[in-house]
Amino acid sequence: MSFFNYQGKQLYYDIIGEGEPLFFLHGNTSSSKLFTPILPLYKDFQVILLDFLGYGQSDRLDTFPTELWKAEALQVIALLEHLQLKKVHLIGTSGGAWVALNAALLRPDLFATVTADSFDGRTLHDGFAEELTAERSAAAADPEASQFYHWCIGDDWSDVVTKDTDSMLRLITSEKSLFVDSLESLCCPLLLTGSKNDSALRSNLEEEYQAIIQEVPRAQFKLFETPGHPAIGTSAEKVAETIKQFIAENH
Repeated sequence: MSFFNYQGKQLYYDIIGEGEPLFFLHGNTSSSKLFTPILPLYKDFQVILLDFLGYGQSDRLDTFPTELWKAEALQVIALLEHLQLKKVHLIGTSGGAWVALNAALLRPDLFATVTADSFDGRTLHDGFAEELTAERSAAAADPEASQFYHWCIGDDWSDVVTKDTDSMLRLITSEKSLFVDSLESLCCPLLLTGSKNDSALRSNLEEEYQAIIQEVPRAQFKLFETPGHPAIGTSAEKVAETIKQFIAENH
């Protein structure tokens, strides 16, 4: 458990175990605690965890940036530079998948492979804004969802969720690209994973993943039968097996 200074704020990170570096990136309204239950599946790696600014044990932000996933990619790069690590296997889930791809587009020299789990793809699907607003409102009134937010984020989870939602709605309104560059320029081998039935994502996820692997030079995807979001949690053992095989194939 450690902290490092990033643009005058403290970012929380943790390093667990030994082996090849494997960096997990959490999604929106979450934190690195999300990965705690699945870490035993990756015990042969040196696992790196990070709470993005505004979440978990990291310092808070007054407002989240509109292009949040690009800003968080810079946090990932800064931590790896701080740790003097390269050839890292990067795994981002949900919102963290966009962060992972942006980090790899910005600094391909730092990463050996990228896994993007349970995300919408090149764009956000039609109706995303309305679904997001409804989901966040329902979650705030759901004791189980509230308990999850509190566990992941902390006592101020409601304020953080509100700021996160505002950031996403501003992003949609801005119509800005979700990526810093074309996915065609991605140098790292890419694995896409997800659930065949994930209500948080577009209904044609397989079609979208298929389109992405046609654009990215070294890319593959696998979808899992168990429903839910994200797949790295709902199909934990199968996703871990797939990721480890993917890494082994791309040494």
